[in-house]
Amino acid sequence: MLASLTIKNVVLIDQLTIDFRQGLCALTGETGAGKSILLDSLGLALGARADSGLVRKGEEQASVVAAFDISADHPIKSLLTENELEFDPTVILRRSVTKDGRSKAFINDQPISAGLLKQIGELLVEIHGQFDTQSLLNAQYHRGLLDEYAGNEKELSQTRQFWDDWKEIGKKLTSIKEQVGKAREDEDYYRRSLEDIDALSPQEGEEENLTTLRDKLMRREQILENLNIAENGLQEIENLSASVWKALNRLGDEGQAVISAMDRVNAEIQEVSAALGDLSSDLDSSEYSLQEIDDRLFALKAQARKHGCSIDELPQKREEIAQILDSIENQDGLLAQLIKDVEKAKTAYQAQAQKLSDSRHKTAKKLAEKIMKELPPLKLDKVRFEISVSELPEESWNENGMDKVEFLVATNPGADAGALNKIASGGELARLMLAIKVVLAEVGDAGVLVFDEVDSGIGGATAAAVGERLAKLAQHRQILVVTHSPQVAAMAQNHWIVMKDGTDSVKTNIIPLFDQPQRREEIARMLAGAEITEEARAAAGKLLEASAA
Repeated sequence: MLASLTIKNVVLIDQLTIDFRQGLCALTGETGAGKSILLDSLGLALGARADSGLVRKGEEQASVVAAFDISADHPIKSLLTENELEFDPTVILRRSVTKDGRSKAFINDQPISAGLLKQIGELLVEIHGQFDTQSLLNAQYHRGLLDEYAGNEKELSQTRQFWDDWKEIGKKLTSIKEQVGKAREDEDYYRRSLEDIDALSPQEGEEENLTTLRDKLMRREQILENLNIAENGLQEIENLSASVWKALNRLGDEGQAVISAMDRVNAEIQEVSAALGDLSSDLDSSEYSLQEIDDRLFALKAQARKHGCSIDELPQKREEIAQILDSIENQDGLLAQLIKDVEKAKTAYQAQAQKLSDSRHKTAKKLAEKIMKELPPLKLDKVRFEISVSELPEESWNENGMDKVEFLVATNPGADAGALNKIASGGELARLMLAIKVVLAEVGDAGVLVFDEVDSGIGGATAAAVGERLAKLAQHRQILVVTHSPQVAAMAQNHWIVMKDGTDSVKTNIIPLFDQPQRREEIARMLAGAEITEEARAAAGKLLEASAA
């Protein structure tokens, strides 16, 4: 509920605080006293457009603070959580606007954007006037109102799940079709690419091996020349060694020690000679020529560039291409299965959406009948109210089902029912909203409702009926009504009078009327006008007695 409203420097209001109560709260006062300023101030706190014209003359800034007491599971909690804001069952909205039009918004002293403030405000308060019946005029809200009354939360949740499943499989089918279609277009390219790679038969690590061998072959001539020099020198050494060995051998016993050393030298020389022979043999027996190696490296690099990979990644690329070709060959079976899955998901969605539709059709008739019963006392006995539930074309199906829901009205007997904003007048719309809200109260809507002159243009028994229905609605939630009707004011549990005070500068004050004599005097004024008579006081007393009965 709205616990309090504090207003400072808004038009004719310098500063005042209103402590509201639960139930039906009436705001009365003479025309021009400032009742509309109170609603404008509340609207500012709820996120309405900040208008510099609201700032009181001579002041730099206007501000409004609205405090609400809400339940711990109120929808506002999830909204605040989504926006990383702390939640408290006592919600304090604060809004300021300067004379140059700049505004600031806060919730529980946490700064927020004007857009978020508006979202929060819409969850807390709904304001209805003769020309402010947004949820009634906008057909987008009608389905939600019907589903809320029907208690379709579970059916809606399941419908949305089936819708998501259907769309998800549909997206997969579309993606696969696109992939397969492109693959078919490129099939010849993939087959040629596979043949080219298979012709090369690339091996992992081959580039490094070929590069190393190429470097060796490029140094081959120089190596062979040096090997030849080394072999010739080694031959000379072998010849000298043989001469030395012969001379030592002729020394007899005296040369035996040296001969043993010379034998070891000859053995080392033979080992070196064998190693040089192996090196020469390796170079002579190379599997590839330098030209062959260059040609293969060029071919491998060309294939790597073509496929956007390294030479070592060519074997992996070959497997990828082979898989694509395999999927092309098996695509008919894959697509056929996906098509079956999509149709199965669509059928499941339709079945669930039909259950939801059946509930809507059944509830629409029941809800329309109940609303029709509320219309005659509101001087709308010639009005026919209908709820149309029609099937949408398939391309318009959505997560909320297959139905278009629209509230329709005919104001003349025999006339076709049409859209509310094209058929009903402003006063009729306000009373229609009241009738609808009275019936929808059965499902426990906990929002604060504000009605601005919902009783405009009516009086007598009709005004009394409006008051009775507002009082009935107030059994389920807090109702604020700005009224000029004594019959409506008499039905309120709480009553304030808005009036101008001209003793200093002109300003607006609000005075609570919580005792019977004060209320009787104000209702008498509403009945009689400027000069209050005893007859008016007596009539006011009867209205108050009737409301208490």
